[in-house]
Amino acid sequence: MPPTDRSAEQGQALPLVAAALVAVLLGAVVLGAVAHLIGVRGERQQAADLAALAGARAMRDAYDRVFAPPEIGGRPNPAHLERAEYVALARRIALTTARRNGASDMDVTFPGDGLAPLRIRVTVRDSVLLGPGATVASNATAEAEIMPPSALGGLGGPGAGEYTGPLEVRQGKPMRPDVALAFDRMAAAAATDGVDLIVNSGFRTNAEQAALFAAHPDPKWVARPGQSLHRLGTELDLGPAAAYGWLSRNAGRFHFVQRYAWEPWHYGFTLNAGTASVGFGGAGGDGDGTRTLQSFVPPRFAPAIAKAARRWSVAGTLLAAQLYKESGFNPFARSPAGAEGIAQFMPGTARAMGLADPFDAERAIDAQAHLMRDLLRQFGAVPLALAAYNAGPAPVSRCGCVPPFPETQAYVADILGLLNGAGDALAAGVGGLDIRLVA
Repeated sequence: MPPTDRSAEQGQALPLVAAALVAVLLGAVVLGAVAHLIGVRGERQQAADLAALAGARAMRDAYDRVFAPPEIGGRPNPAHLERAEYVALARRIALTTARRNGASDMDVTFPGDGLAPLRIRVTVRDSVLLGPGATVASNATAEAEIMPPSALGGLGGPGAGEYTGPLEVRQGKPMRPDVALAFDRMAAAAATDGVDLIVNSGFRTNAEQAALFAAHPDPKWVARPGQSLHRLGTELDLGPAAAYGWLSRNAGRFHFVQRYAWEPWHYGFTLNAGTASVGFGGAGGDGDGTRTLQSFVPPRFAPAIAKAARRWSVAGTLLAAQLYKESGFNPFARSPAGAEGIAQFMPGTARAMGLADPFDAERAIDAQAHLMRDLLRQFGAVPLALAAYNAGPAPVSRCGCVPPFPETQAYVADILGLLNGAGDALAAGVGGLDIRLVA
């Protein structure tokens, strides 16, 4: 073996060791900077989350005050809160909370607008020093909402809206008497065509629905307790599967509609649905044009609202609340999206409803009532009909709910608040307003 120069080897190894040490040190610095960045971002996200939740909590506590009457007996109502005050309160609470959690540069907005916005978004801006002259942005955003369960779940709260009138029984299943007569006619027509209809389910109480949901807790297939249209006595689950095609082609002749695209067996009776459906009895009942309208209705429009309510069997109070939200009763209102008139019809929808002049307030109100009647028949619930008026029927049909669009959610919640009073319609009757982070 040839002799080795150990001193030379050691001299060659020293630079390699030094380079390795430098690399380790640089890696440690980088890892430390990354860890610092992650830690700061986590702190900023926590500040944004807490600020959004605090702002939403302030909104929840003040929500019903926005819908309280501004005056009582000609005197200012101390319980009333203007929209600007409501928003300012939530913004102040959110900013204070963010500062207390180390944030210094924040922005607070309210997606979806609305008379009383349901969502609050908090953005915390910051930058992190990684080293000499090296900084990186460390922004965090959080969005929270208050969720009226009755409005956004679409169908009311547990224990509300259950049908309590007389029932008829077909094939051992209970249903409303008018539904039973319509089913008899439909079943006879089906039998003539060689199809024997089977009633698998009819009226179900809230308690029965609770037992079903406990056994199958999937809200797309089994509605939550208090949220099923079966409690109205208007809904039938029909079979056998071989009858689905016949039902799809013929049920409409007997005033039945397939409620959900994913349930070919579920048909609802559309006549006499009215606006007292599904926990919103305060809406005034079917065709209640005589009930005293809200105090915010200008006297000049009250006769047109009452007339349309009687003609189309839609509560005048619902129409009035909707008009307040749509245009503030301005017959010549125009929206940036192109909606026109007191009821804010898009040109295509106006044509479809036979409304030649959307700026003719009386005719527009009549067309509004006509459209709401149709939507109530289609969806069977006030919140869903309102959502379809705002966002169109398609997204409501796809989910069987108020779609998760901030504008539509705010629209539905505002009208329900105006309709019955926020405390009655959205909070007290359904266990309060929920708060959750959504982003």
